[in-house]
Amino acid sequence: MDEDLTQPTLRGRLVVLRPVRADDLPVLHDILEEPEVAEWWRRTEWERVDELGAVTFAVELEGRVVGCIQYTEQTDPDYRSAAVDIFVSAAAHGRGVGSDAMRTLIAWLIDARGHHRLTVDPATANARAIHVYRRLGFRPVGVLRRYERVEGDRYRDALLLDLLAEEFVRE
Repeated sequence: MDEDLTQPTLRGRLVVLRPVRADDLPVLHDILEEPEVAEWWRRTEWERVDELGAVTFAVELEGRVVGCIQYTEQTDPDYRSAAVDIFVSAAAHGRGVGSDAMRTLIAWLIDARGHHRLTVDPATANARAIHVYRRLGFRPVGVLRRYERVEGDRYRDALLLDLLAEEFVRE
């Protein structure tokens, strides 16, 4: 992972989002091995992050890395938008960490990067993530059938949700 010191450090109510550093990788890999995280994030996906052009931030809670949040952008002015993805350690679940990280990044993507529309695409079975995204104002667009390959060369469906800037629930 190349350090990108041009990315800002963003401060939420609970979390700090900062560019991922090389020394974060062992912690993030350990989080990806947690059963509650591995169910939704395959480690091979993480290892391809640099190839996919995602901008990646470490999620810090009380000075400790507890997850990762990233975005990709469509910069064509006619289709300008961003897609967001996140994983958080099971130890931080239920504490508002994911919501705060999402809210912090989304506000920055709207206010500083000028995006009017954002998307997320959790697995349809990932009720926890879908609940968080809906509370932030995301609305279902539709099911992406056989969207993501999982173990055993099987595929699972994902729910595409989008959020318009004016629908964003800032708190």
